[in-house]
Amino acid sequence: MSTHHGGSYHGGGQLPSTFDTDKVLGKVYDARVLGRLIKYLGPVKSDLAVGAGGMVMRSLSTIAVPLLVGMAADRILAATETGDLSGLNTIVIITIGAILLGWGGRYLEELFLGYTGQKILLKVRTEMFDHLQRLSLRFFDQNKVGRIMSRVQNDVQQIQELLASGMLNVVFSALTLVAIASIMIIMNTRLALLTLTVVPALVIAAFVWQRYARQAFIKVRRAIATVNAQLQEGIAGVRVTQSLTREEVNSEQFENVNREHYSANVKAARLQAVMWPMVETLTAIGTASVIFFGGSQVLAGEIGVGVLLAFMLYVRRFFEPVLELTMEYVEIQRSMASGARIMELLDVQPEITDIPQAIELPRAKEIRFKGVSFGYSPGVEVLHDVDLTVNPGETVAIVGRTGAGKSSLANLITRFYEVHKGEVTVDGHNVNSLTQQSLRRQIGVVTQDP
Repeated sequence: MSTHHGGSYHGGGQLPSTFDTDKVLGKVYDARVLGRLIKYLGPVKSDLAVGAGGMVMRSLSTIAVPLLVGMAADRILAATETGDLSGLNTIVIITIGAILLGWGGRYLEELFLGYTGQKILLKVRTEMFDHLQRLSLRFFDQNKVGRIMSRVQNDVQQIQELLASGMLNVVFSALTLVAIASIMIIMNTRLALLTLTVVPALVIAAFVWQRYARQAFIKVRRAIATVNAQLQEGIAGVRVTQSLTREEVNSEQFENVNREHYSANVKAARLQAVMWPMVETLTAIGTASVIFFGGSQVLAGEIGVGVLLAFMLYVRRFFEPVLELTMEYVEIQRSMASGARIMELLDVQPEITDIPQAIELPRAKEIRFKGVSFGYSPGVEVLHDVDLTVNPGETVAIVGRTGAGKSSLANLITRFYEVHKGEVTVDGHNVNSLTQQSLRRQIGVVTQDP
């Protein structure tokens, strides 16, 4: 019996060699991933529809209020000369209605898209947990639990945001942008074109920003995965840590990875802090241009004060969707990558499965090893050509130093792993011919780790 105990064995070709848990890069649009994610929207389509309706209400309010305010301003100025305020009350009531419509839309959007997100979260995490429970032990030998947890927690959270609101935000931001630009052009083409001249500068700045932001967010995702892995390993191995008096060493290691996570988040926060001032600056430039040139047109009698006021309000509303689209570009890319990582995990198949003709084991009696060889890694055997018979009612004690293969014998009896050579039989049946559930129901295993 060999005394070597290796790392991980990539046998059978069913498992990838430690899937890339740090892989976070993704396409902005990945039809294959999106097609598989869309299925999670089926059970929540009613909530999603109400949330989308709320977005429509909010968008209509955003578009209507500046126009109504401009109309009210013109009506008031006209009344200073004529004394006629007829129609102003109607405009005020409609404006209040439009504002209330926006508030109501925001409420429905936040509430029902929140419902949608939480239901998706529940469904995906439950599906992933059920899948993980069915994977073979070799998968967990190959992959750190903390990094698996990162997929179940962080990646699921990321796609939840994409499916619940991300795609809708892109659609409605784009539609709102087009609608506002169209209204501005219809109201006054020259002022509209003047306002739109700052858009190329914003697009270029946003394009450059998102490249740096994407790398920063990648580092944040990698850092939190490392922290989770280190934390899980530290807690799970606390007995070994204390027995070897490695508390200070482990604390130093955890502090290092935690500092990397801190540094990554600080850099990402700095980049996020840059974008809003940039948009505010361009908005101020656009507003100032409208005031200067629009004021000249008002003095020349070419446009009314209401048009100028509406333009000033539209300028601010115009840049908000531009910023949202920029932010969503990065979020969608991250979400597509998270979706790919989740699907990669769900596509991992158990290495050990029941054959179609598997039989039920009514009762476990005789256990026999016939020329069994086994190892956890290629070329390194833990068990070599083992022959062993345990008869009904017989008690057998197997003694050996650490790594001698004692636990491996128990793992092979319960078929947690496949033998490389020979066979293990229970009551004359090869364990490969038995259903896993019926075999494991007959065998009790008390592990050395509680």
